[in-house]
Order: sequence, then C-alpha cells, then structure tokens
Amino acid sequence: MPDTDRIQLEPSWKARLGDYLLRPQMRELSAFLRQRKAAGARIYPPGSQIFAAFDATPFDAVRVVILGQDPYHGPGQAHGLCFSVLPGVPVPPSLQNMFKEIQRDLGIAPPDHGCLLPWARRGVLLLNAVLTVEQGSAGAHQGRGWEGFTDHVVETLGRERENLVFMLWGSYAQKKGAVIDPRRHRVLRTTHPSPLSAHRGFLGCGHFSAANASLVRNGAAPVDWSLPPRAELEI
Repeated sequence: MPDTDRIQLEPSWKARLGDYLLRPQMRELSAFLRQRKAAGARIYPPGSQIFAAFDATPFDAVRVVILGQDPYHGPGQAHGLCFSVLPGVPVPPSLQNMFKEIQRDLGIAPPDHGCLLPWARRGVLLLNAVLTVEQGSAGAHQGRGWEGFTDHVVETLGRERENLVFMLWGSYAQKKGAVIDPRRHRVLRTTHPSPLSAHRGFLGCGHFSAANASLVRNGAAPVDWSLPPRAELEI
C-alpha cells in the first residue's frame, strides 16, 4: 500500500483517500497482510475485491451508507460489499432479515440470491469497518489499521456531502457513526439484523422507506431496493 499508484481504487475516492494510504498505519497494515498471506492464511475477500464498495459507488454517487463490521469469513462469501454475497452462495441470516424488513416495509419480495451489487450501483455504499478477514476466523484483522481508514471514509463523507442517509445497525456501527452530524445528514439507528438481535428493533424499523422519504424530501431520487433475479444479474 505505500505506493498509491498501485492501488486499484475508483478515482473519485482515490483523490480523497490516497494521502491516507501513505500513512504509517497503512504501511503496517500492508506489511501485515503480506505476512499473513506468506504464512498461508486464506484472506477474504480476494485482493481485487477489497475496495469493491468504492468501485461500485463513486464518491459523488453515494446517497445511502450502510455500515457493516467484518467481511464474511467462509469460502466464496465475501466480495467487498458489506452484508452481500455472490450469486450461488446461500443468503446469510442477517441478510435474510434485511430482505424480510424490506418486504414488510416496502412490499418487495426477497430475491433468489444475496448479491447487493445493484444497490451499490444505485448509490448505496456498503462499507465494512474492516475490509479483510481470514478463513474461519471472524475479526482476525480487527485492530490492524482498517478501522482508521474507514473512519476517514465516514468523516470525509460527513464533511464533504450533505443530506446523506446513514443506516447504523447495532452498537458497533452506531459507535463508528458517532462522528456524523445529524443536522447535516439523516442518521437511522436500530439493532443489528442478526438473528440474535433483529427482533429487538430491526424487524419493524422502517429504515428503507425512511431513507427514501429523506432523500425525496431533500430533492434526491429514492433508492430502488428491489433486486433483479439471479438470472438477470450483471456482475
């Protein structure tokens, strides 16, 4: 990571994050990732997909931000967008609950897959706090430097943009989003969609319709929260 010219990062984000990638903690993170890979660790998502959230949602296209915590750590699951899995991978429980709430809130039936790339292309930044993980080891790369980088992402959005909608689900996301000025942006908070907590607030929260109402109120188009059938997906 020391040479930002070698980072495959969408240009509008690279213009804002490139200097951060030169910081000592990012050099240390890069060295750590190389060491773990050399030691035989299976790191997810694949290197080309680590920054997929930024590739799919350029800075000026962001309308909604959903904050996750850690990539999925099973084979073939993580592909750089929080909560999302590629077509053919079983839909994880938290995402199943998200689809349930969308159906309850907006009447949109759940899709036959868990790929959220169409949301990302419509302006929903699907950002994990930590961008890499190791197979079978949740949280393996926490505290290694990613959190500072993604804090910088959130702070930059909060400062340079207006009237975004931030969806903060669970205490981790809410703590990370504490820097967001609620006078400048719409901040929606509830429990995490995990089966352990979804029934304590997430199911019934109405965040998807609330996000669209906020966008429309501020002159932006609402998000289409539907997803095409797997057979029609363009990856």
